[in-house]
Amino acid sequence: MHDVSHYFKDKKITLMGLGLLGRGVGDAAFLAECGAEVLVTDKKTEEQLAASVEQLKKYPNVTLRLSEHRIEDFTNCDLVIKAAGVRLDSPEIAAAKKAGVAVAMSTALFAKYAAEEGGKIVGVTGTRGKSTITHMIQHVLIRANKKVLVGGNVRGISTLALLPEVHEGDIVVLELDSWQLQGFGDLEISPHISVFSNLMPDHQNYYPDMESYFADKANIFKYQKQGDTLVIGKMISAKIKDMRPPVEPIVPDALPPGWEIKIPGDHNRENASLAAAALFALGLTAETIRQGLESFEAVEGRLQLVAEKDGVKIYNDNNATTPEATIAAIKALDDGKRNIILIMGGSDKGLDMSALVEEAKQCKTVILLAGTGTERVQQSFGENPTIYGSIADAFKAALGSAESGDVILFSPAFASFGMFQNEYDRGDQFLKLVRSL
Repeated sequence: MHDVSHYFKDKKITLMGLGLLGRGVGDAAFLAECGAEVLVTDKKTEEQLAASVEQLKKYPNVTLRLSEHRIEDFTNCDLVIKAAGVRLDSPEIAAAKKAGVAVAMSTALFAKYAAEEGGKIVGVTGTRGKSTITHMIQHVLIRANKKVLVGGNVRGISTLALLPEVHEGDIVVLELDSWQLQGFGDLEISPHISVFSNLMPDHQNYYPDMESYFADKANIFKYQKQGDTLVIGKMISAKIKDMRPPVEPIVPDALPPGWEIKIPGDHNRENASLAAAALFALGLTAETIRQGLESFEAVEGRLQLVAEKDGVKIYNDNNATTPEATIAAIKALDDGKRNIILIMGGSDKGLDMSALVEEAKQCKTVILLAGTGTERVQQSFGENPTIYGSIADAFKAALGSAESGDVILFSPAFASFGMFQNEYDRGDQFLKLVRSL
């Protein structure tokens, strides 16, 4: 650990968005410890944010402005750090920019300063696979005795607060969603090694069209320089090559047939091939990469085998929030026996669900969770399908219809809003039910 407070000391910083996932709290605490005057503003109430608010009470240089945003908080400061998912047309951000106030996002700011401290930045994005690829790279590097830090779209971690841990030659692996990559565009930076797995419809309740979504994702390579590395999946290769990126993209070959990985599905073999290409760029040998990938276990919430009871395997695929992700999970587990009991449903993101509906009809049973997205597809599964208002009732129904040899697959295909606080709450509730068996 070393002192990095000079980046923020004595600055007036407005942090837009506190949340409950730990990142906002971690950012605020870190900035306060660096000697900044921090104003945290969030439209949620103090009661809604109670857990996060409690952690910040000990900092006299942190002021909380809850239940509202005030324009003057964005124009009378040195820096605004905006949370992921802030609307593109936010009047507060527009006011800050008009006033000449610097606007940045936490993860991008970290990447900028971490590179200045001598860190090698590896960024991973894509509609699907980015979490698995990120953790594959981390796992192999740790086994190879390399110093590695992981941040970005990771639960409970303030990436900015990792800055004191970055030293010359350290490797930093960042899982980057489209919102975080907006911040890279704001700062006109890209990682030294970038991985772009695929592009599928997502967040269409936020972006006006797919091109806007892709434009944010493209910041992962847009500002790369000669000597940097860009690894891309086959399905996105033509689109990226048409943009003439600053470095020649690498489209890796399929994983060698002799390499056996533990997590199921062709999509995970492709994830492993993308991770391997990034690891080659970091100087690792084929044998080291192979040994690492072959020992890799599934990431929580991503086609994770969590239990087997009375011959029934139970998979947690909570992080499948798009139809394509759930289709991939069904295909990975389908052995032709029509033995999958699928639990799906949730909040609508405005995506085309027709292909998923057809795939889901190949399952033994489909159990639906309540939500605006579920309402849109429910008639596709019969005239009066049962829709469950709690995950406990849905899981009980799945267990009741399961026989030895069956698979219970929790793969929602929709967002978590409505029934749950967030995606992590949904996954926690499911795991708690499984572990209570």
